[in-house]
Order: sequence, then C-alpha cells, then structure tokens
Amino acid sequence: MKTEHILVIRFSALGDIAMTVPVIAALAQQYPDIRITMLSKAFVRPLFEGLAPNVSFMEADLKKEYHGVKGLNTLYRRLTAKRFTAIADLHDVLRSKFLRARFDLARYKVAHINKRRQGKRQLVSTRNKVLKQLPTGFENYAEVFAKLGYPIQLDPWFRMKEFKFRFQDGTPSLFNFSEQTGGKPLIGIAPFAAHPEKIYPLNQMEKVVAQLCERHPSARLFFFGGGQQEMDVFHQWASKYPQCLVVGDHLKGLDQELALMQKLDVMVSMDSANMHLASLVGLPVVSVWGATHPYAGFAGYGQRPENAVQLDLPCRPCSIFGNKKCLRGDLACLHNISPELIINKVEAILVKR
Repeated sequence: MKTEHILVIRFSALGDIAMTVPVIAALAQQYPDIRITMLSKAFVRPLFEGLAPNVSFMEADLKKEYHGVKGLNTLYRRLTAKRFTAIADLHDVLRSKFLRARFDLARYKVAHINKRRQGKRQLVSTRNKVLKQLPTGFENYAEVFAKLGYPIQLDPWFRMKEFKFRFQDGTPSLFNFSEQTGGKPLIGIAPFAAHPEKIYPLNQMEKVVAQLCERHPSARLFFFGGGQQEMDVFHQWASKYPQCLVVGDHLKGLDQELALMQKLDVMVSMDSANMHLASLVGLPVVSVWGATHPYAGFAGYGQRPENAVQLDLPCRPCSIFGNKKCLRGDLACLHNISPELIINKVEAILVKR
C-alpha cells in the first residue's frame, strides 16, 4: 500500500507559521504512518526539525528563487518529483492558490484553509459589530486536514522539544544560567510588532521594565526583537537597567531564541510572533492587545485568556491584523493601558512559578 505523503504549504508571517506547529505535531502523532512535508521559508526550519519522525521540512524562497509565475512553475515541477499524494494549503493567497490549482488539475487531493472572512468583517465592523470568539487559527488549520481525510484532536498540553543554546562570548556573567538559583525571576520583553496599532507606547513599556527591575532586584530581563530601530531602543534601555540584556546581541537564530524562552518564567509580548513562539515552548505570556483582539483567533496556543491585557472600547477591534489606522486617531486602546495593569499580570504569574 502506498504511503500517504502530505505537502503542507504556509509562507508569510512568522507568527502564522508558528501557529501551524501544534497542528502538524498532532497530525504526525495521530497518523504515524503518513509522511508530512512542510513547505515554507528557510529560517523557520527549527520549528519543524525534530518535531516528529514523519515530519520533514522543505524551504522555498518565493521572492528570489521561485519568483513570479515562471518561478512557481519551477517550484511545482520540483514538488511533483516528491510524489506527494495530498496538498494542504494553509495560506490561501495568490501564490499558494496558483500551486494548489496546478495540483488540483493534476488530480491530487487538495484542501485549503477557510479564513472565516465574514466573521472577521463582523468582528471589526464599525456598525453592528459582532463581538464573539471566532474559530482559532489552530482550528482552521486542523479543519484542512480533516477535509483531506485526517481529522485530528489538538493537544492542549503540546510543548516543543527542548532546545539547547549557549550565549556568545562577552555576555555579562550575571546572565550565566549555570549560576542561577530558583529565586531569580527570568522575564522576556517583546515590545514590538509589525504595525504601530499593535505596539504598546514605548515610554510606557519602559516604565514596565523599570518597575519590574525595581520590584525584583535579582530579576533578569531579556529583550526580544530585531531590526535597527528596535535594537536602538533595547540598547538605550539596557544602558539604564543593568539587569537587562538584548537577546539579539548574544544569540543568533530562531532555535537559540526558543531555547532561551524555555528557561524564562514569563514573557511580556504584543500580539506578535514572539507571543506564538513563547507559547510553543509552554511559556506563560502576558499579551498586550490594541487594535486587534483574541476573538479573531490569533491568541497564543494554550495561553490563559486572563493573561491578555486589553481594554473594552466600542471601537475594538478595528482591525484583524493591526494594519489599519486608528479610527479615533489617539490609539486609546493602547495608550490607556497603565503599566501597572501589565505588571500585575506578570506578578500573578511569577507568584505561581
């Protein structure tokens, strides 16, 4: 009997790709006799390597190597050589639609994600807003595999494998984990996101950092993020608060950051990729929500709803992805969140650690 081999397609944002991990892990565990290949960007490989014996990873650069229609046709020919038996499109954008259309014409089993667009339009509507929980991204991904004949049960206790890391030379000795004792809180701070409407004001986030350092003199704070502007902010904060370390200066690669997250007690994050990465390793996240809302289905996997920081405003949510300008013009959904509200959520988690 021929072994089933499923091609899973998901490109785009890191957070969306990270959300596929617990779903693919459940599929692999519950159907150990099938093969699963994840097709995505090269840098997310650590999320899938070692996930399960029957899961493999295949990288493709759609902006360079496989750009445009010609590139997608080349990619399609490469994929057909792998002898897949089913195609799961977890992206449903122009490029993935092109690929799946070719597979469909060749009579492969093909299924794609239902993005619940009508429900999302109602959720962000300025008139007759329907504020209710939509199916999560995880449930939407799982539905695709059910369409292919593989219904799965998601594991609420899913955790990724243990990652190993070591800091680069030059890391301050106070961050040497071999010298850590159980009494030192280890806190991650990921204050940035793809859009301004999802970013807590930096002057207020600095107050969160300052107060956590003051309340916990033995604490270690780790700043997660990349990009020159972000690094400039981190270095400014780290120069003021010796308990803080800029992760990007000392760790390189997604697997290294995941390894560090596994050692932390709590993460403070926006609605961003770091929220999802922390969730994959079982780290409690105090997530801060502005223009977006957990009801859209993008909360971190296994995160407790009470750890989400958000304000009830009649205009919220105004955007599914946070990529629309504030209708009020004042970003009250973020500016009106007090630093103390975030700190109290962090403290509640630290007490339980």
